[in-house]
Amino acid sequence: MAVVKAQVIGGAAARDVALEPAVFGAELKRHLVHETVRAELNAHRAGTRATKSRGLVSGGRSKPWRQKGTGRARQGTIRAPQFTGGGVAFPPGMRSFDVKVNRKARRAALCGALSNHVSNGTFALVDGTAFDAPSSRQAAKLVADWGKSLPLLLVAREDEVALIKSFRNLDRVLVTVPAELEVAPVVWARSLLVSEAALSLVEGRVGR
Repeated sequence: MAVVKAQVIGGAAARDVALEPAVFGAELKRHLVHETVRAELNAHRAGTRATKSRGLVSGGRSKPWRQKGTGRARQGTIRAPQFTGGGVAFPPGMRSFDVKVNRKARRAALCGALSNHVSNGTFALVDGTAFDAPSSRQAAKLVADWGKSLPLLLVAREDEVALIKSFRNLDRVLVTVPAELEVAPVVWARSLLVSEAALSLVEGRVGR
């Protein structure tokens, strides 16, 4: 495979770092990306919407009127759907929207999405050690100097507190950790930043 490199920004001097070709130089398979994003978005749906059927509403223990002789249509209970306060005919209930995607397909989709950023020049590494203390102004300047379009996704380690706090208050910037990295935010972002410390974790998450 060809050597894949990424620029490191935010440090004292600009430099390039070699990336894992199997992760950042993979082929983009759009059908797998679509399938995986759909599954991830469905997994976040609660599926808790529900209404009561005629068997769940209270009341209606006896017939509202006798069967014959009233001139009205026969009725068995006032909790039937045609009555006010009655149950719903075909009520929605608790359900799961989960869609199964094979593990290899998820990995291929994530690799393709990451590689697409690399090939488009919208991927870079950020030097987390440059942030000694949380500074949104420093993070905003770094993004402006980089010159890429927003929205932006930043992947950082959980212990990089200063880096995370610097970026999380910026407009149209999403911060996540390698363990929670999904395809949907990678596709949503128009530019992608990964901290140098989190690079090996991202490659390990996709490669395992």
